[in-house]
Amino acid sequence: MAELITYREAVAEGIARELRRDPSVVCIGEDIGAGEGVFKTTAGLFAEFGPTRIWDTPISEQAIVGAAMGAAMTGVRPIAEIMFSDFLACCWDFIANEMPKVRYMTGGQVSVPMVVRTANGGGLGFGAQHSQAVENWALTVPGLIVVAPSTPSDVIGLMASAVRSDDPVIFFEHKALFATKGEPAPAGHVVPLGKANVCREGTDITLVGLAWSMPIILEAAELLAAEGISAEVIDLRCLVPLDAACVLESVAKTSRIIIVEENPFQGGWGGTLASIVADEGFHDLDAPVKRLAGASVPAPFAKHLEDQVLPSVGATVDLARRLVGG
Repeated sequence: MAELITYREAVAEGIARELRRDPSVVCIGEDIGAGEGVFKTTAGLFAEFGPTRIWDTPISEQAIVGAAMGAAMTGVRPIAEIMFSDFLACCWDFIANEMPKVRYMTGGQVSVPMVVRTANGGGLGFGAQHSQAVENWALTVPGLIVVAPSTPSDVIGLMASAVRSDDPVIFFEHKALFATKGEPAPAGHVVPLGKANVCREGTDITLVGLAWSMPIILEAAELLAAEGISAEVIDLRCLVPLDAACVLESVAKTSRIIIVEENPFQGGWGGTLASIVADEGFHDLDAPVKRLAGASVPAPFAKHLEDQVLPSVGATVDLARRLVGG
């Protein structure tokens, strides 16, 4: 059996594979070179590829994404790092108003093949300005691909697809998953964008998650199984493209669904998925579509408070019991 690797090691490995494969790929960001990234997600890259491929920058999100966008429009395939996803707000004009619109506004003459990767989410007590889950920000912008892997293997496979995409990709790496371990990806591993993963098959209820919420719902499914409730577990992996067909197929089998997300309930991506299920899967449902989401408050610093505002295993199990029992 192959030795397990961590999620953070998978980030560096996924980037390294694309740098080795394609000489047009470069990395740009703050402290990603000799410093190997604040989360050590670029460990070994500067030593292997040097300053011509790994570009350290000043502390300026606008400069990082702006330079990457300009490079992408001229044939380079940049992987730009924004250290914390909260600071996507600092370069939001590029992300929301420039990158996703260039191909459309030039009639397909110019593409922006770039990846913006960023550490996302809470669970580590980093406080209100360093703990937000902001996938829903990117979801609102037409023209962006939105990726959020939950396992080391998916990090590598989705990084490959993201770098090779001719559309701009926002690649969310979850801080609370960096230390988790999983199976290494085989050579040449590529996970298609927009293909959800059925992690566990079941017949009584569908549990859908993304990134941070995947360990939550997998543990909940184990506890439910001990009570005789069979839960099917789906990892969306991408929000854009969204594999709604996979979710609808599951609901047709189980007739119940709980969507568990870290985004705040107000405007979270689960609302979009819930509307699709309610619309296209209505006649398959034996219970209301249910969502568990983060509270619509700034992320607390104190752990016991942060735990209160995020979805939990217990809350997932309790809600599933009520849906199946009702």
